[in-house]
Amino acid sequence: MSVKAKWLNKVRWDENGLVPVIAQEVATNDVLMFAWMNREALSRTVEYGQAVYWSRSRKKLWHKGEESGHVQKVHEIRLDCDEDVVLLKVEQVDGIACHTGRHSCFFQKFEGSAADGEWLAVDPVLKNPDSIYSKEKPKA
Repeated sequence: MSVKAKWLNKVRWDENGLVPVIAQEVATNDVLMFAWMNREALSRTVEYGQAVYWSRSRKKLWHKGEESGHVQKVHEIRLDCDEDVVLLKVEQVDGIACHTGRHSCFFQKFEGSAADGEWLAVDPVLKNPDSIYSKEKPKA
């Protein structure tokens, strides 16, 4: 699939050629994560049927689950009314979207007042991140 495809021109890319993306679980409507895509990432997402993002820190494409195995199978792609935000309705494989081993990246909840509030982790770790992203390869 060409990254010059006409449908990609409808997206309002920012000055860096990126668009913000929200990943939402298709079965529960839980918001799983926020990320970025460039034209190639969105094109590959459509081509593969799995989420591919642009990593701003690593400056490269990032196929969600390439290290962890927790891929996102895309069921639907939507563009917002201003054409500058993409929504992916996904099936989150193994239920873990966050690199912290949680279901969602939005696991911290604000509690308290403006004067003395704090962010509390309210969702459990489902899998130890060290076991997901182990630097050591298994011995053969």
